[in-house]
Amino acid sequence: MYSNKENINILTSLLIEWGVTDAVVCPGSRNAAIVHNLSECGTISCHPITDERSAAFYAMGMALCTKRPTVVCVTSGSALLNTAPAVAEAYYQHVPLIVIAADRPQQWIDQLDGQTLPQTDALNRFVRRSVSLPEPRNEEERWYCNRLVNEAMHAATFRQPAPVLINVPITEPLFTFDIAELPKERRFRMLDSDVTLTDATIEALQQELFKAKRPLIVIGQTAADGFGSSPFDIGELAKHFVVFAEPLSNSSSETIHFDEAVRRLTTHPEQQDSECDDASRYAPDYIIYIGDTLVSKATRRWLRQTQAPSCLVTADPQNACDPLMSLRHIVTCSNADLKLLMPALCDIYTHSDRYADNEAAWRNEESRKKYWNDWRGLLEKWADHAEKYKPVYSQMAAVRCLEQQIESASVRINTHYANSTAVRLGCIYAKHYVWCNRGVNGIEGSLSTAAGFAVVSDDLNVCIIGDLSFFYDQNALWNSCVGGNLRILLLNNSCGGIFKQLPNLHKSPVADTFVGASHTTTAQGICAQNNVEYISAHNAEEMKRGISELLTRKGNRPVLLEVFTDADTDAETLSRYFRGCTQ
Repeated sequence: MYSNKENINILTSLLIEWGVTDAVVCPGSRNAAIVHNLSECGTISCHPITDERSAAFYAMGMALCTKRPTVVCVTSGSALLNTAPAVAEAYYQHVPLIVIAADRPQQWIDQLDGQTLPQTDALNRFVRRSVSLPEPRNEEERWYCNRLVNEAMHAATFRQPAPVLINVPITEPLFTFDIAELPKERRFRMLDSDVTLTDATIEALQQELFKAKRPLIVIGQTAADGFGSSPFDIGELAKHFVVFAEPLSNSSSETIHFDEAVRRLTTHPEQQDSECDDASRYAPDYIIYIGDTLVSKATRRWLRQTQAPSCLVTADPQNACDPLMSLRHIVTCSNADLKLLMPALCDIYTHSDRYADNEAAWRNEESRKKYWNDWRGLLEKWADHAEKYKPVYSQMAAVRCLEQQIESASVRINTHYANSTAVRLGCIYAKHYVWCNRGVNGIEGSLSTAAGFAVVSDDLNVCIIGDLSFFYDQNALWNSCVGGNLRILLLNNSCGGIFKQLPNLHKSPVADTFVGASHTTTAQGICAQNNVEYISAHNAEEMKRGISELLTRKGNRPVLLEVFTDADTDAETLSRYFRGCTQ
């Protein structure tokens, strides 16, 4: 039996129609009838999470894995505000997170009644659509309620997905469940794609490439099922053009290590060897930018300084951005159409017979080839350095060891890197796709996102996370959802280690206490409290054994390996790596 609230029943029916299969539900009385319906319908799996902030990241992680709109359902009041960090992250990662918030009747908002605040616009900057469902009293209001839910779900899934808020005011009594069936609701459907990549657009972009002598293709963070899953991949593109791509963008081994190369080109020009004696020859004269953000701050800064004209390839041209401060062209291209665009960029090489009489196509080929060779030599040099560099016992050594064991693993492993030092180390060593909350780069929610992903994944999922991020998000482990396919590598150097790498910050007397948040906390008690299997390492041998056990231990509960390191050693080891290629 279902709730007697019509707006809740219309909502439930349409969530099913729109293909929702998972909902993270949080405790509360005002949302209890919604949670009851979600559980009762039989086609939506409900996952209970108490902490709303963690719950919203859980739901985002599920959506990243299933690629379907996923619900987080909270009660009224400040519970909704707790979802804001995850909603902001989902907005910039283009994740269809459906926030459903129960609410008090409108007449009681701001009237000193319990758990009331203006909810409808509480998340406005980070949701594509915010609706508040009426409690229908006639057919017109039923139509209006249906329309609002459809509009929200369409907004969440159209073109680049985005989070939405569905606010549900509910009058008392709340807990009458006497409706036998959900109503049959109409759903909005797209009969065709609104925007497709045209031959004319592809040809225009090719012409811009033909004009360039030093073209560069930058690929920021992309969805895991982007063009990398097609027969054509970034490695093929990198055979013909200079490509900057990270493990967050389905990169291949031919495209990584540009961060290290750019650092040397820009921060130590006086130490350049013969290959780098003229940094200007590495600067592009035309850039194609695909995807979202780059982790490498040095690269973003350098590309902006070159002022090379850039072309943004985006699924949402209405909200086009100018990340390199040099935007000239915009190409509308859905993620699905990237599989058509990427091979077309190489068409001059893979189908050279078509361009045999095209003088413009080949006019700058010699310069393009020289530019490609210059960068290929530089990237290969850094790849060789990364392979040979043997870090002392440190966080860098731990990530290197983990990635080596992942590379040789016999099972499929999804890796989820937290922000700050963890993901930067991942960009050095990972040779596979990496999940990371780089939308707004916050430290909160990384563990919850990975845990939510693991709940709906059949694979092993490993979260590599720093100590501050872990302790901040420890409630990710405080629930019954997580199982044995979640593994956690906790890098604990008793502070925010990334702050050790910032020039001159050490001169401040509060750098460690107030900025770096130094501490003496460990995860052992947290693991015991949440029935998580715990392993620790204090030296290289313990670390190697621990990582092996982390990836191979069988069981139905999560496993955590806490690697204790010294923050100063961590910083010096990484700094030595960046200095070492030219020494």
